[in-house]
Amino acid sequence: MSSPALQSRTRVTRIAQEAVDRARLTVVPRVRTRAPRVPFVTLVSLVLVGGIVGLLLFNTSMQQASFTASSLETQADTLAAREQTLRLELDELRDPQRVALQAQQMGMVIPSAPVFLDLASGTTSGVRTPATRENAIQLQPPAPIKPANLAPAPVVVEVPAAPEATAATTPAAPAAPTTKPRKNRNR
Repeated sequence: MSSPALQSRTRVTRIAQEAVDRARLTVVPRVRTRAPRVPFVTLVSLVLVGGIVGLLLFNTSMQQASFTASSLETQADTLAAREQTLRLELDELRDPQRVALQAQQMGMVIPSAPVFLDLASGTTSGVRTPATRENAIQLQPPAPIKPANLAPAPVVVEVPAAPEATAATTPAAPAAPTTKPRKNRNR
């Protein structure tokens, strides 16, 4: 019988030999696996189409906003011009000279000597005289008189009448028929 030490040694050697045999590397042929191309191509195509559609929608909305902005600017310009016109009309209507002329045309008279009323005491100061058209202040001065060299006297030229003697020597022509004016039927 063999000794226990020898047995354990052979056993270890055998186990080691089996481990080495198992651990030996062998060349295995490569197995080429291809990733499926259809899902990748589909994904890239969808991303591209989505990007293009999104870009078109963004561009369309920006153009629409631009048209709206230009329309609002035009409307604001029109309203600003209208406001300026109305302000000018209002200033013209508020003109004291125009108001006084219109009052004078309606028969009102501006007194030559004004009278002032003190509201606190209720008294008047100044001479109270009735205002009449004769002593009223005129708003529009009379038209200026033109100098003589700017307004010369008119020159009258008389043309002598045709002599009657020539009419007597010519034979009388038959009277021309008179025509009645036509009525316009298109009325």
